[in-house]
Amino acid sequence: MAQDSTLLTARLLADGYCIIRGACADETIASLDRQFAQRFEKTPFCEGGFYGARTKRFGALLRRAPEAASLVQHALVLRIVEAVLGAWCDRIVLNLTQAVELHPQALAQIPHRDQDLWNVSRDGREYQVNVIWPLTPFTADNGATLLWPESQRPEAPAEPIGEAIAAEMAAGDALLFLGSLLHGGGANTTDHARRSIIISYCLGWLRTFENQYLVYPPEIARSFGPELAALVGYAQHRPNLGNVEGQCPSILLGRDEIDGLAALDALRPDQAEALAVYVAEQEAARAGLIGG
Repeated sequence: MAQDSTLLTARLLADGYCIIRGACADETIASLDRQFAQRFEKTPFCEGGFYGARTKRFGALLRRAPEAASLVQHALVLRIVEAVLGAWCDRIVLNLTQAVELHPQALAQIPHRDQDLWNVSRDGREYQVNVIWPLTPFTADNGATLLWPESQRPEAPAEPIGEAIAAEMAAGDALLFLGSLLHGGGANTTDHARRSIIISYCLGWLRTFENQYLVYPPEIARSFGPELAALVGYAQHRPNLGNVEGQCPSILLGRDEIDGLAALDALRPDQAEALAVYVAEQEAARAGLIGG
């Protein structure tokens, strides 16, 4: 059943979160769960109270399972994310891919706003959208993500007020929430671990949570399609941000040598128009002097 991105975007902005039921095929989720099972087994528990002493996490999912690209590039999710973040940037980028396994006896995570890692204020601008894809069902008992609706609003208190909502979901559902929303992983009081994938997007001019350039160096990114390569950072953010020798970093996907490249402008349309007028006026003035 088709779902309306406009309605989901409105809900995300109003409540701070929305859930897309049945967003991914069961077989894709089951396949990713199988592919990550051994990596979960070998991954040590996190250290520190934020990541969780009874939690396992690992990133670089596009290297570990190419099938993860179907989640990263989920068409409906990207339409929603671009609708939310597009007003504040020239392009969005992938902020994080991470697999999470919350084990029995895991404590609830401290309520937090993910955008605080950039030390920004809640001024109506959104910096980040997160997506949680359950690999196993999320329940209130096994640590489903806790959300404080409407806590993304600029006037909302810094600390959580009232009861949180547990985002109960089936494997294949997708939870989208704003980086400005108070949330946290719940406590797992069951005898079974729950697994999920977190995919996060942010404004293209921000430093990403996961260092995409080290996680996916050119020799890895060359196996990506152009759109995916751009999403992980092999594209400039106009004007001229993130260039390599003055060119789009995608140049590295076709060559190893960066010497001998000419710097090329990468400007927004409004900047290009203003520049063209400015240059034309100077050229006309120079031509008049020469002609005179």
